[in-house]
Amino acid sequence: MSQEVGTRPEEPPAATVRTGLLIDGKTVETDSHTAVHDPAAPDRIVGYAAAATQEQARAAVAAADAAFPGWAGMPARRRAEIIEQALGPLDDSAADRAALMTRENGKISFESQVEMGVFVARTRAALDLVDTLDRVRHLAGPPLDSRIHQLPMGVVTVIVPFNWPIAILGASLPYALLAGNTAVVKPPPTVPLALVHTLERFAAGLPAGVLNVVTGDNDAVAPVLTDPRVRKIVFTGSTAAGRTIMAAAARSLASVTLELGGNDPAIVLDDADLSEEHIGRLAQGAFLTSGQVCMAVKRVYVHRSRYEELVAKLSASLDTHRVGPGSDPASTMGPLNSAAQRGKVLAMLAEAADAGAEIRELGTLQEGVASSGGHFLRPALVLDPEPGLRIVTEEQFGPALPILPFDDLDPVVDHVNNDWSGLCSSVWSADPVRASAVAERLRTGTTWVNHANAVVCDDRAPFGGFRQSGIGREMGQDGLLTFTEAHTVTVPGG
Repeated sequence: MSQEVGTRPEEPPAATVRTGLLIDGKTVETDSHTAVHDPAAPDRIVGYAAAATQEQARAAVAAADAAFPGWAGMPARRRAEIIEQALGPLDDSAADRAALMTRENGKISFESQVEMGVFVARTRAALDLVDTLDRVRHLAGPPLDSRIHQLPMGVVTVIVPFNWPIAILGASLPYALLAGNTAVVKPPPTVPLALVHTLERFAAGLPAGVLNVVTGDNDAVAPVLTDPRVRKIVFTGSTAAGRTIMAAAARSLASVTLELGGNDPAIVLDDADLSEEHIGRLAQGAFLTSGQVCMAVKRVYVHRSRYEELVAKLSASLDTHRVGPGSDPASTMGPLNSAAQRGKVLAMLAEAADAGAEIRELGTLQEGVASSGGHFLRPALVLDPEPGLRIVTEEQFGPALPILPFDDLDPVVDHVNNDWSGLCSSVWSADPVRASAVAERLRTGTTWVNHANAVVCDDRAPFGGFRQSGIGREMGQDGLLTFTEAHTVTVPGG
C-alpha cells in the first residue's frame, strides 16, 4: 500500500483523522505524517499517523523507564484496579473506533466491532490472574532455604500486525502491565489510527509513562527495539520479520515473545461430520477476515473418501459470499489490506493453475467493486494441487485455500509435525475420542477439534507456536509469567 511520508503534502480535510505520538502521558505532534489509505478505495486517505523521529522513539522508551519503578512498586492488586478503571472510557467510543478500523483495515464492520470487545475481554481475563503474581515458591532447607519471587522485567515493546491489531494487543499488553512492566506500543503502519485512539483513552487512566505509543517507519522507531532499557520485545507478524526482531533484540539480549507465521492444517478424517454447521465452521476458519488471520486454516487434508463431498459443500458455502467494502452491510468479506498482499495471493493462484490445479473462484463481487481499485479477491479453492506448490507450502494470508486428498493419515501427521510451521491445527471427526487422539499427536501450539480460528481461541490458555511459528506463549498464566523474571532469595537453612 502506498504511503506518503515527509512534510504534509496537503492539509487534510477537517474530518480526516490525524494521530500523534503518546509519550509520558501527553500527545506529541510531529513534523511529518504518514498517509493511511482505505483498502476498499486506495486513492482515498482515511487519515494521517504521526511519523516519529529516533529522538522521539528514545523519549518514549525513557518515559517508560522512568515510570517503571513506581508502577512495579505497587501491589499487583492495586495495578489490577487501575487497569480495570482505565477500561471505562473505551465503552463510549467503541462504535466510532470500530468504524475507523473498517475504513483503514478493510474488514467488515461486524469484525471490527468484535475486535473492540476482544481487547476489553482479554484485559479482564488477564486481571483474573492477579493472584498468580503474589505466589512465592518456597524450597525449604536444610541446608539451604530459598524463596522464589516473580519480578517485573522493565520496559516492554509490543509490535502488532494489521489484521486484528487491537485484539492481538490484548494478548500481551494487559499481561505486561499487570506484571508491573511499562510499555511502548508500535502500531502497524497501514492500520494505526483506531489503535492509537484506543490507547490514548486507555492510557488516560494509567500513570504517565506507563503506556506510550510510537508510530513511524522502521528506521525512525528502531530505538524501541535496540535501546538497552527495553528488556522484552513482543512481536506478532511474519516469520521473516520475526527473525529481524530477534536479531535486534540480540543487541541487548532482550527477551522475546514471537508469534509468527502459520501454515495451519485442517485434517478431515473419513468419519467427519460435513453437515451445514461444520462446513460453515470450516469456511469461517479459513476465510475469516478474508483469510488474513494467523490462526486461520491455510490448507485442508481430507480423506479421499470424503474429498468430493467436502469440495462440493464447501464450494456451495463459499459461493454465498458477497465481496465488497467492509462498511457495506451487504458485504460478507472485505478487501485484503494491501496491494502487495493481494498480488502475493494472485501469484500463488497463478502458479497453481499453471501446474494443472483447478482454481475454483466463488462468491460475487459487489456492484462497483471492480472499478474501485480496491484490493478485493473472491474466495477461491485450489483443488488437489501438487504438494510442493507455494499455495501449499507457504502461508498465503488471503482468501485462497488448497484442498488435498489423502489415503493414509500417518504420513499427514508426520508431515505436519516436521513442517516449518507449527502455530495451529484442527482435526475434524464425528468421534470426539478419535479426534482427540489425533489432536494429541500434532506438534502445534493449539489444536482444535471440529472448529478452528479465533472464534474458538480460549483466552485462558497459552497461545503460541512450535518451530518457526514462534517463541514463547501469550495469554493465560503462562503468558503472564513470561513478563516476569524469577528472583531467588537463599539463606542458610536450619
